Amino acid sequence: MRPEILFPLFAPVTSLKGVGARVAPLLERLAGPIVRDVAFLKPHSIVRRTPGSLSAAIDGQVMTFEVTIDQHQRPRTSAQPWRVRVSDPTGFMTLVFFGRFADQLETRHPAGARRIISGKVEDDKFGRQMVHPDYMVDPEKPQEIPELEPIYPATEGLPARRVRTFALEALEKATELPEWQDPAWKAREHFPAWREALERLHEPLSEADLSPMSLHQRRLAYDELLAHQLALAQRKAERRREAAARIAASAIADRVRADLPFAFTGAQDRALADIRADLAAGERMSRLIQGDVGSGKTVVAMCAMADVAAGGGQSALMAPTEILARQHYETIAAPLSAHGIGVVLLTGRDKGKPRAEKLAALASGAAKVAVGTHALFQDDVGFATLQLAVIDEQHRFGVSERQRLQAKGEAVHLIAMSATPIPRTLELTVYGDLDVSRIEEKPPGRTPVATRAVPMTRIAEVEGRLRQAAAAGAQAFWICPLVSESEVSDLAAAERRAAELTERIGPSVGLIHGQMPAAAKDAVMAEFAEGRLSVLVATTVVEVGVNVPNATIMVIEQAERFGLAQLHQLRGRVGRGRQESACVLLYDPPLSETAQRRLDILRRTDDGFLIAEKDLELRGGGDALGLRQSGFPDYVFADPFAHRDLIAAAGDDARLIINRDPELTSPRGQALRVLQELFDWKAGLALRDAG
Repeated sequence: MRPEILFPLFAPVTSLKGVGARVAPLLERLAGPIVRDVAFLKPHSIVRRTPGSLSAAIDGQVMTFEVTIDQHQRPRTSAQPWRVRVSDPTGFMTLVFFGRFADQLETRHPAGARRIISGKVEDDKFGRQMVHPDYMVDPEKPQEIPELEPIYPATEGLPARRVRTFALEALEKATELPEWQDPAWKAREHFPAWREALERLHEPLSEADLSPMSLHQRRLAYDELLAHQLALAQRKAERRREAAARIAASAIADRVRADLPFAFTGAQDRALADIRADLAAGERMSRLIQGDVGSGKTVVAMCAMADVAAGGGQSALMAPTEILARQHYETIAAPLSAHGIGVVLLTGRDKGKPRAEKLAALASGAAKVAVGTHALFQDDVGFATLQLAVIDEQHRFGVSERQRLQAKGEAVHLIAMSATPIPRTLELTVYGDLDVSRIEEKPPGRTPVATRAVPMTRIAEVEGRLRQAAAAGAQAFWICPLVSESEVSDLAAAERRAAELTERIGPSVGLIHGQMPAAAKDAVMAEFAEGRLSVLVATTVVEVGVNVPNATIMVIEQAERFGLAQLHQLRGRVGRGRQESACVLLYDPPLSETAQRRLDILRRTDDGFLIAEKDLELRGGGDALGLRQSGFPDYVFADPFAHRDLIAAAGDDARLIINRDPELTSPRGQALRVLQELFDWKAGLALRDAG
């Protein structure tokens, strides 16, 4: 039950004065559906209204003047503006109004009246003017014009000043709440009380108060992070309390591993040891294996599946696309089958008798491993004893989809795999409820990919070299960028590039894009994987998530449009065999300083985790690394770059709280319950469930 003290904040926005049927949807779009969301809406800038005389007016500056209304100049046509000439002892200015203001203006501000006006000064061909002054008030009411005015987000039909009125009213409904922060931590950080911090958010005293590093903003960010980390720590504790099958390390898995044509790296050994310790503990495992493309995550998971099969249980490996599912199947099917472990591939394309046979093998337990796409969690798919779910690129699946797969068995162990390196500083925010194993070493024999940045003006030269390489038997990916928000435009650009390359290189150029049916995509990918195509043009990153060891060239067109981590992911598609590989980053000059640094970093290192850290530094706050698509939480106050020290502190605090007061029954525990309700971060809230 939500505490009564929060009821006013969780009332709908329509409970605010002036928010009726017309305004409510506009305010909801800006802030959210409840009063709390409006109270949490931050001003993005401050306007300083500098008082002065008209002779001292500065073009482009927001200024305040006391003037006399000299005359109204009526427009000759409705398309012309209404002009009002004003003056003070030092000069004159024209006020410009568009729209149907005439009668209103003359009535409210007649000639001869004195007014204080405030707004942006503009020097125009018509002289010095102010278009639609922000304020025109009686000289007896100067307090109506703030010298320092916070500016809020606005939308058509809802100006920033009106939004500020709603935000201040929402603030009034926020009462002082019980203190949930540790007193020693709060004193050490010099944090204000929660209500005081929220007040300063809406009443900044200077530009410094808008900074995420200001004490009040750090206080609010820490509160938000603590609420989230507490929910994740609770989830982790709940999972650990859940009894699950004890699965021992097996000789079969060791034999499967011994048969592999390569030795595990130290990082793979450590990841497998972590998983085996979890499986043997008798508690439900929830572990993430994080590692670069090609670092060997799948074979580590395969050994865990062999352990499960040796104990009589079943495993399911779910991938977001059919191409990736087939790739995983091809990686693990032969090694497992050689030791009597049956593996089936289940995708949306399976129909009729073949599908029925696969379902029967899973239901009877004859097949110990299922590899597939979303098809795995459909209602008619049943397992005899599902004990392990392995989910590749787990952020690509919805929470309910992951849960539907795990619901196919009792207390199913979970291995999540991600090839998107997350900086260590952010790991807690995305994977706080999972144990994390990092595979940071490259398999032996991998040749570093030679990376060069080349301006787009030299594209003909790149195409010529590509023709020579293709003639010598090499294969290449050519990635086209996101041209616009329109898939049609992106496709047209990719089709033009594919046609141009066909003209230069010959008919061995293929094209895949997001609008192709899965079967057509697979057919093109198969042609490329089998060496019948020399060049594969692709419009999106996901389409090239395929292992083609013979592909040695990656050309990325307009590389400056991609994030650093994304470029690294793409580059990882080549250099997977023992041949020398190259990545060409085509860019449109001139490059910005950040884009230049991004490409330089990529040329210098192939360490995905280091690249992720650098990407975060270069991008700073906002959606660093495309984290919204990587399962990163949608915070209001917390900034992943500016507040990375607070993330670690909140994680430590949350773990300490759960160890000391798991049910949150102490006075601080009760206050923390209010905090969780305030931010909607609760362990059982499915929509926010990270695991």
